[in-house]
Amino acid sequence: MSIYSIIQNHEALLALEPEELAGVVIEYFNTLEEGHPDLNKHNFGMPHAVREYPPDHQNKISMALMEAWSWLEREGLIAQKPGSDQGFVFVTRRGQRLKKSSDLKAYRHANMLPKNILHPIIAQKVWSLFMRGEYDTAVFQAFKDVEVAVRKASNSAPTDLGVDLMRKAFSPKGCLSNSNTPIPEQEALSHLFAGAIGSYKNPHSHRHVPIEPREAVEMIILASHLLYIVDSVDTQKTF
Repeated sequence: MSIYSIIQNHEALLALEPEELAGVVIEYFNTLEEGHPDLNKHNFGMPHAVREYPPDHQNKISMALMEAWSWLEREGLIAQKPGSDQGFVFVTRRGQRLKKSSDLKAYRHANMLPKNILHPIIAQKVWSLFMRGEYDTAVFQAFKDVEVAVRKASNSAPTDLGVDLMRKAFSPKGCLSNSNTPIPEQEALSHLFAGAIGSYKNPHSHRHVPIEPREAVEMIILASHLLYIVDSVDTQKTF
C-alpha cells in the first residue's frame, strides 16, 4: 500500500486540510511493519513517497504530507520510537485504533465534545453515544435527561411531558421558579426550558432529524447547562 493507493487524485489530496489528510496518512501507517522507512520523519514525504503523482505537484504534496505528520504527532497518534534519535516513529495505541480515514474523522468529532465540563448525567449517558457517532440519539437522550430531571425536581406526574412540563415547573409561581427574581426573568427561564425541549427533544421523538456533529455538540452542552440549572434550583428548595 502507498499514499497514492488510498488517494490518487492530487487535486483532491491538496484540497484536504492537514487533519483530513492525516486520516489518509494514519491509514497508511497502520499497514506498515515496524521500522519501515516511511515511519521516519526524514524519509516520509521525500520524492519516493510522491513519485506516482504529477511531477509539478510533488513538492506541494510532500509539504502537505508533512503537515499531516505534524498533526498526527500533536494528537499523540504517532510518537518517537524509544531509543531512536534517527527520526523513527511508531503508531501509538490510540493511532492503532484508527484503521481507516473514517475512524480518524469520528475521532476528531469526538474531541469536539469536552466531557470534563458536562453535567455528570450527560457525561455518563450521552458522551458515549456521541463518541459512536449517534448524534441524533445523543441529543434526544440529553434532553430526555433534562425532562426527567425537571419532572423529578418538581414532583410532577409521569404524564407531565415536554413543553407543558417545562411551563408548569418554571412559569412564574411554578414550583421550580425563583420568586426572588423579577417576573420577566422567571418567564425568560420558562421560555428557555420550553424552547429547548420543544426544539431539540420533541422533533427527535417523532421523526428522523439528521444532525451534524457541531450542532450536536452545541445542543448537548445546552442540555448540560439546563441540568445544572435544575440542580441549583433543586438544591435551593431543600433549604
